[in-house]
Amino acid sequence: MNILNVMWSGGAPYASIHKVHQQILSQACPTASVKTWLLQGSVSECGLSVGDAREWKLSSARLKGRHFWRLTKPWMLAGFQKALLQSEANLLLLDGLGVARTLLPLVKNLPRIRAVVIFHGSTRLRAADRALFEELTASSRLTLVAVSNTLADQLSRDLQLPVLTMRSAFDPASFRSAVLTREQARARLGLPLDNTPVLGAVGRFEDKKGFACLLDAFTSALQQRPDLRLVIIGDGSTRAALQARIDHLGLSARVTLPGHLDEAAQLYSAFDWVAIPSLSEGLGLIMQEAVMAGVPVMSSELAVFREQLAHTGWYAAVDDVSAWSDAIVRAFSVSAKDVAARQYLELAPDQAWSDFSQVARQLLS
Repeated sequence: MNILNVMWSGGAPYASIHKVHQQILSQACPTASVKTWLLQGSVSECGLSVGDAREWKLSSARLKGRHFWRLTKPWMLAGFQKALLQSEANLLLLDGLGVARTLLPLVKNLPRIRAVVIFHGSTRLRAADRALFEELTASSRLTLVAVSNTLADQLSRDLQLPVLTMRSAFDPASFRSAVLTREQARARLGLPLDNTPVLGAVGRFEDKKGFACLLDAFTSALQQRPDLRLVIIGDGSTRAALQARIDHLGLSARVTLPGHLDEAAQLYSAFDWVAIPSLSEGLGLIMQEAVMAGVPVMSSELAVFREQLAHTGWYAAVDDVSAWSDAIVRAFSVSAKDVAARQYLELAPDQAWSDFSQVARQLLS
């Protein structure tokens, strides 16, 4: 089996997507040959080992055939087709709709190749997407996969096609063995080593992650809990705006933005709680990572989060500063250890990893 893993891009904004694909590929047959293509970005930006990789260094405009690049798209596609033939791939693992739109039209003319498209979040589908998916699904050469039941149900309704659920998961034992102690993690983040209460958050700095709401809610919560600290690990397009908001609110002594950290998954133990204020999510790997690290989570009231934590979750209305402020104050008045234990049992990481591995092996067989 020759597997070609095709990713839209490297870089911090795509780190969680690379993690999911890496976990899927870990279930490939030991004799399988696995190669990776990055349509944009570089391997050095991935923060993970992607093995034998090819960097295409293409812009979004060129990949999407915008403006002048519309004239050159046939040559780009011819280059992809030639490279696909040279790769001798039997199976393509495709990262989302953008990659699928680029490569699936070629798969139609390469009958020995089967494709799997992994959807990591909601997306805008076109009539042409539906037609292409329907044609390849009918010939059993395409499998559509979503990283949560919530996302799979949504896509299946939109496409009127079967969408397989493969809820992303990690090997719990391997994950926990890499988590630093509380003292080590706090030292790495420059936090006090005493019992100062710390709220943590991790994610891309973009509007849909809800960090602006979190900052406003944290400011309000400080009126009742002036001892709190907040750390938001990540980077992205809204970093400057978030930093300006911190300065404007006078939070520079209470809020830290350490940037994107490749080892972020090892640092959850620095926090007493983890906040996930997203406005929307396909799954939210941060929730799984925090719970596996033994840290309780508060999150936006989204179906995909209830899918994972059910009644054990601590939920606040999406983008509601008052609700989030109340949630923060309440969280730091209860036993975080007890909440974390209940959330761990509900998430059931061992069973989730077993289910994920089984589906991944089926897809890659």
